[in-house]
Amino acid sequence: MKVIVIGGVAAGMSAASKLKRLDAAAEVVVYEKGGYLSYGACGLPYYISNVNDDYRRMIIRSREQFEESGIICRLHHEVLEVNTKEKYVLVRNLEDGNTFRDHYDRLMISTGAHPVVPGVNGIDLEGVYTLHSMEDGQVLKERLMAECTRDVVIVGAGYIGMEMAEAMAELNKNVTVIELADHVLASFDSEISEIVERVLVKNGVSLRLQEKLLEIKGDVRVSEITTSKSTYRADAVILALGIRPSTEFLRESGITLAKNGAVIIDREMKTNKEDIYAAGDCAEVYHFVKKKNSYIPLGTTANKCGRIAGENLAGNHAQYIGALGSAAIKVFDHEAARTGLSEAEAKELGLDYNIAFVEAMDRPPYYPDPSPIWIKLIYEKETKKILGAQAAGKKGVVLRIDIFAASIQVETPTHVLGMADLCYAPPYSGVWDAIHIACNAAK
Repeated sequence: MKVIVIGGVAAGMSAASKLKRLDAAAEVVVYEKGGYLSYGACGLPYYISNVNDDYRRMIIRSREQFEESGIICRLHHEVLEVNTKEKYVLVRNLEDGNTFRDHYDRLMISTGAHPVVPGVNGIDLEGVYTLHSMEDGQVLKERLMAECTRDVVIVGAGYIGMEMAEAMAELNKNVTVIELADHVLASFDSEISEIVERVLVKNGVSLRLQEKLLEIKGDVRVSEITTSKSTYRADAVILALGIRPSTEFLRESGITLAKNGAVIIDREMKTNKEDIYAAGDCAEVYHFVKKKNSYIPLGTTANKCGRIAGENLAGNHAQYIGALGSAAIKVFDHEAARTGLSEAEAKELGLDYNIAFVEAMDRPPYYPDPSPIWIKLIYEKETKKILGAQAAGKKGVVLRIDIFAASIQVETPTHVLGMADLCYAPPYSGVWDAIHIACNAAK
């Protein structure tokens, strides 16, 4: 059996590795457009800010290690077309420009996504960047280290935008964040986003909400940007406006795509075409609470779904339990995390829900340095089953949201988790943990 994997970062290499472990005789060929395999792209902001000073630490497994296990890796190779009738892919070698066909028995699509780039004047000026690939990170790190780069404008206030705002502040840059929406971090509800906004402003970030990028100006190199409200000086502009699935090459393949271009798959990672699977940021994924597919481009989900795809490429029928969109972010000295449904999503689904929003302490007042944790719960009115949770604070936020994530997947009601036998010791929590307090406030 010959399996071709298109895309060699998270989902693709998870699938290739799992398949090869299950079927050592399978011929597995990976085509990757970039120059690196299996790296932690979420570490790029911390590489740029010098928290990590060596990009090689982000590489989970080297090309040599994959090839030692029998996986054939072709870097700088772009798949241009998938022919599902004759079962071949058309590939271009980006180093010499030659194209060729390669036939498959089974196919894995894991091409990820690419940054959204707005169609405004000046977008091609020097000093305008996106951050998505390892190559992007290397260029950004070199350019942003220059002393002449003082004023940095970040357009977009999602996860990458917030992480880059912190990274630029740590490099002593003057940071301005432009965001079209009312709040930062669109996947969070306003109660949590507002806490993050206060942290940003406290740390010297100029936060400009409800402003739209209109134009980037400069002579060869960017010098300023114009928004719907003002003009800002800029030695560098970082575009962090979100991502779109990298699936344009599939438009004529007959593989079913969602409105945003994501590959539609079932819980076994199968597409509508026989012997073709997909996972990662190029595909939708089953949502555990919504009970339907959603687009959730997260590295955690990509790796899990890639592993399941690899198992099924070997002939099995494993199913994904479903994603919750669990995600966390560090913003200066604060953490924010979320899982399950936001209130906006619960409202959109027409659910009969309630919310509880509490402020609790991460440890008792008699132990040094207690700090507040704000927790928001979304739960069903009748059953009190937890639908979603979000939190922010200086310490202990992310691990508490992990507990809520596990509770959602076993459909725990608030009154049960409110009496759960959680650990207690003054350095870590009060006798009534913040989790207990939030759950017991859910009436």
